[in-house]
Order: sequence, then structure tokens, then C-alpha cells
Amino acid sequence: CWSLPLQAKSPTEVRSLRIWSAPDHVRLVFDADSPVGHKLFTLDKPHRLVLDLENTRLTKHLPKPDADKRFIRKLRIAKRNKQDVRVVLDLSRAVKPKSFLLKPNRQYGHRLVVDLYDKKTSAKSQTQKPVKTINEPGQRDVVIAVDPGHGGEDPGARGKKGTYEKDVVLAIARELVQMINLQKGMKGVLIRDGDYYLGLRKRIAKARQHRADLFVSIHADAFRDSSVRGSSVYTLSRSGASSEAARWLAERENSADLVGGVSLEDKDEMLASVLLDLSQIGTLQASSTAAERMLEQLKKLGKTHKRKVQQAGFVVLKSPDIPSMLVETAFISNPDEERRLKSSRHQKKVAKALLDGISSYFRYQPPPGTWLAAQQIKAAPKRHVISRGDTLIAIAKQYQVSLNRLRNVNELEGDILRIGQVLQIPGS
Repeated sequence: CWSLPLQAKSPTEVRSLRIWSAPDHVRLVFDADSPVGHKLFTLDKPHRLVLDLENTRLTKHLPKPDADKRFIRKLRIAKRNKQDVRVVLDLSRAVKPKSFLLKPNRQYGHRLVVDLYDKKTSAKSQTQKPVKTINEPGQRDVVIAVDPGHGGEDPGARGKKGTYEKDVVLAIARELVQMINLQKGMKGVLIRDGDYYLGLRKRIAKARQHRADLFVSIHADAFRDSSVRGSSVYTLSRSGASSEAARWLAERENSADLVGGVSLEDKDEMLASVLLDLSQIGTLQASSTAAERMLEQLKKLGKTHKRKVQQAGFVVLKSPDIPSMLVETAFISNPDEERRLKSSRHQKKVAKALLDGISSYFRYQPPPGTWLAAQQIKAAPKRHVISRGDTLIAIAKQYQVSLNRLRNVNELEGDILRIGQVLQIPGS
């Protein structure tokens, strides 16, 4: 039970109620003209949910839930204390409710959202989640979306011994997420956690739902020549980025929050194009940095198929606002590599190499507002006195810090340096 004190003196007007049924919960959305102060609690014998809307009046009758709605059997409304409204939901089972307020956006005004989860299912899923260290307020975890390729009726490549790509990459992905979740300041989420098909753009959408800071798609390559071996790392090609930009721009009126949280819907053609281009340039640069550090770790594991990061137009790499890479862990068409890919011991080694690559990237370039970024700020900075010939890019490379971080720490608006100027070098 919790309450949000109402600040407005005049009553809040609740204008409508929308009820949505999702795969794992039912959502109720109360549309209002101002933030809704409320209290929420449950009762049993029989199961009920009580929602008290403080200093509120209804401008319309709220709709009754359909007969096929889960959880809710009946909805009742009554006045309370002359100025409050009480909403009672008669339930078919025990629920775990969650409520929160949403600020107005382009389509809706103020909203009170109440989500109803099955209490038994919710409790079970909570016990399966990895235990994470709680960071200080305002210092969130970096989120890594780990995407095992293929699945279900799409098995991917197949080795001569009958090993399917979809199975080994899922095993590696699970190991990787488990390792990530043992690191303070990092959170791993599995995009596919079972043997089922998931569309390529759905994978991107799921990563965005988790607000991922990095997307890593895991695969196991195949080639007609069974002697070919080694791992590879791919990022999105420029041509792939250009084709994706055209697609986003063509569909921007049907899209929202596509570019770093900014909707393209209400922007004219030129502005939408510029915003998308800026987002893609930054994302491609971050993807390249992350991929290079990943490849360096894979080289320690064994032979790599290519010495440098490769570029391709893979659909799963086309998110304009999430740095993304695709890792070909090995050639499953190579008998020796197929044998190793089936080994749980080798799967752990691959996952560890992937973890080291991810960790190296986030130590170098932690997103602002994260626990990792806070630790970097706390690290005692070094001092560099500018001498003739020094450039900001060269200094960033010398100390292994990002150019943006160097600028931000020293509050530099440009790249012009003065001889004798002292720069603070943040911890790498």
C-alpha cells in the first residue's frame, strides 16, 4: 500500500479507463487531467483489489471489463469521503499489483497505470532472477542484451555430427548472462531463452524494451570448406545503416521513441534525417569500439577467422540507438570446432571471453548515470600538461580514455589546446 500526496487543490478529473491484456499481465490505464493521488491494496476471501483515487471525480462512466479478461471478474465504483473515488476489482485469482504515474506525451495526458500479475507466477519468476547488488540511487546498471541466434524452426547452421547452431549459442548466451549478472554494475538480459523462433526485428525491439546499452548477438558460422575455422566480430556496414535510415524515415509517422528516446513522428523530413544520422553515427562509433575490444579478447581464446572487425548488413545490428555487434564464435562446420562448441567447458571459456570484451568496453566508455561511470569519476585523475604538438585525440589514445570523456571532465567545448594547459585524465 502506498500513497502519492496530491498537490493540486482542484479535483483531478479521471476521463477514461483503458484495459490491456498482455502475455504476462493485465494493465489498467486511467487517463486524467493531472497526477492522480492514490492508494492501492488487495483483499482476499474473496480476492479483490481496492484502488482509492484521492480528490478525484469521474467525468465519464468507466468501462466494464470484458468477460474474457483475465484476473478481473467485475469492476465496481463508489464515492468515498465526499471527494475520493473508490474502484474495487473483483478478481478471479490472487494478484500482485504494481502502480505508477506517467507524464503526458504527444498522444496521452497524465496517466495512472495499474499492472496486475498472477501472484503465484510472479513469486516463482522472482526466485529465478539472479541476485543483484543494489547500487546507489541514480547509479543504474549497464544493461547488456545477449541474443542467441536462430531458434525453433530456424536451427541455423548444422555440424557434421548433427550439432545445431541454435543449441550451442543458447548455451553460451546463458553462461554469459549468468557471468554478467555476477558483476557489480552490470545486468545481462537474454533476448531468447528457449528453443523458439523470434523475428529479427523483434529481437531489436526486446533489447530496446530493456533499454539495453549494448546488444551482442551470438552465432556459430558454417562454410562449405570444413577446414575453415576461427571466430569473427561484425558491426553494421555503412550501406546497411543507410538502408535502415531510409526505412526508419519512411515509417516515422507510425513509430515513437526510435532514436535515443526521441520520436521522429512530428519532425519534418530534414530534421528527422539529421536526428537519425547523428544517432547512427554515434551508435556506429560505439559499436566499432565495443567490437574491437571484443575481438581482442577472442584472440586470446584461439585463432580468429579475421584479424579485424568486419562490417555487414545484418538486420539484428540495425538499431539506430543501441551499439550492436554480432559474434561468430566458431565454425560449426569445422569438426574440431563443432566438438569444442558442444563442450560445456569450452562454452564457459567462450562466454568468459565475451564477458571480458564487454567489460573492457564499459570500463573504457561507461554510459553516464551508471554505477560504472561513477566509479570512473571517483578514480583519482591524472594530470597532463600540454606541450607543443599535443592533440586531444592523441592524449585520449595515450591514456586509453574516450575523447568525449576527456572533453567532459575538462569542460572543453572544442579541441583547441594551449601550451602549458593542464588536463585532468579520468581513470580508464
